[in-house]
Amino acid sequence: MKTKDWLRGAVVYQIYPRSFADGNGDGVGDLAGIRARLPYLAELGVDALWISPWYVSPMADGGYDVADYRDIDPLFGTLTDAEQLIAEAHALGLRVIIDMVPNHCSDQHPWFAEAVAGGPGTPQRARFHFRPGRGTADELPPNDWQSHFGGPAWTRVSDGEWYLHLFAPEQPDFDWDHPDVRAEFEDVLRFWLDRGVDGFRIDVADHLAKAPGLPDVRDYQARDANDSPWADQEAVHEVYRSWRAVADSYEGERVFVGEIWLEDRDRFRAYLRPDELHTAFNFPFLGTAWDTDALRTVIDRTFADHEPVGAAATWVLSNHDVIRHVTRYGRADTRHSWDPVTEGVPVDLGLGRRRARAAALLTLALPGCAYVYQGEELGLAEVEDIAAGLLQDPRWPRSGFTDRGRDGCRVPLPWSGDSAPYGFSPEDATNTPWLPQPPDWAGLSAAAQQGDPASMLELYRSAIGLRRQEPDLVAGEFAWLPAPDAVLAFTRGAGFTCLVNLGAEAVELPPCSRLLLASGPLTESGLLPGGTAVWMRAA
Repeated sequence: MKTKDWLRGAVVYQIYPRSFADGNGDGVGDLAGIRARLPYLAELGVDALWISPWYVSPMADGGYDVADYRDIDPLFGTLTDAEQLIAEAHALGLRVIIDMVPNHCSDQHPWFAEAVAGGPGTPQRARFHFRPGRGTADELPPNDWQSHFGGPAWTRVSDGEWYLHLFAPEQPDFDWDHPDVRAEFEDVLRFWLDRGVDGFRIDVADHLAKAPGLPDVRDYQARDANDSPWADQEAVHEVYRSWRAVADSYEGERVFVGEIWLEDRDRFRAYLRPDELHTAFNFPFLGTAWDTDALRTVIDRTFADHEPVGAAATWVLSNHDVIRHVTRYGRADTRHSWDPVTEGVPVDLGLGRRRARAAALLTLALPGCAYVYQGEELGLAEVEDIAAGLLQDPRWPRSGFTDRGRDGCRVPLPWSGDSAPYGFSPEDATNTPWLPQPPDWAGLSAAAQQGDPASMLELYRSAIGLRRQEPDLVAGEFAWLPAPDAVLAFTRGAGFTCLVNLGAEAVELPPCSRLLLASGPLTESGLLPGGTAVWMRAA
């Protein structure tokens, strides 16, 4: 496998383990299921897998509440299974990136259990953010911070102190000023690097360091309304410089990918300096509307953000935390939004899939690293009618049952068959999938799409294959071409051209070009319809 700068042009496939493939029939995806489907991923043509948390966890937040960072949750398998998965993936030419969750752990992590048992003022509590409350009897939280999942970011324990959790109460935040925390995570990195992982996706990478004194948001933002006392503190960069030194001490290029939702582009760029993270997710691109000017602007800004520090740009359309882009592109407002209210909002899934096909060609033609979220290659839409009693995302109860959360993009994949579980579980499985699958998914299964040249799956296979084969897509420089108002047009190198028609009217294709791939059929007269993209090479 290519080593140096391997992530720069890679296609990385995200696996959410609970929903990818169930190998033992308990209704939950596992490592056995992933191992069985590795040939499918190799045939898809991706370069690497990003596996969401597989650690020991009570699953209060789908595995992002970690109780043991050095072992695999029995729900998914064993440490031996993980080591075999890594080896088998490598044998197929697939690299493996695993999730690292350093901001918080589970309330069942041994350190936190010791901290609660130890009582106020004990050394064990110093690894977390324990504080006395406010009010006459400490009955109020220590500050005004709110959880990202709704409600206060503080929970009180029986002895009267409060602890900080920027997410669910079952996810206490570490205090990254404590040397034990820093030493522990460097050791965890080495544990997995020794087992051959090729990198880490870092959950909420900008959250680790908190403002000294944990000031109220209202006081802190009086200085700058765009700042948060719990995010993007300067001290976090020291952590990643030390992590980079650990990764660089291993043979082969081991990489870090940051989950960083920052509006300030200068601050975002700071994480990508040569001695810190290798890349970070391009959330502005993910959130951009299906609009020519908006997309062109965010693409230009992406290059401007990455070129000064020599980092690879990334392109991502969906992940395990956001509404699937097939659904988003089928609505009147095509931007990503954290607004939880989608009930009753009309969606045209035919339009959404047509645009999603075009967006796939756009994304895979841009220079940099592309991410594919599991099921994206099947054209899956958000499942928005899961019964309230079956929802499992902690955002649902924490929001007072107003935010249905992220379960709709985490529904188990359809692999084959005419009815649920669609090959997600073995034929003799007695348990149903942990989230219900829609009754109309038979035509979207991998088996149903296999070999159908008009399917989303075959479009992805063709595009990823061409991305590897076409010299200009491997190393060609990017340049915009003049185009009609509703069209994005650019070249890679001397001979490759990508056109994306975001409008409603069909447009002419460039003369003297050979069609390599189209996201949909051209008109009878050879024009490029709206919601369609093409790859072309100079004749």
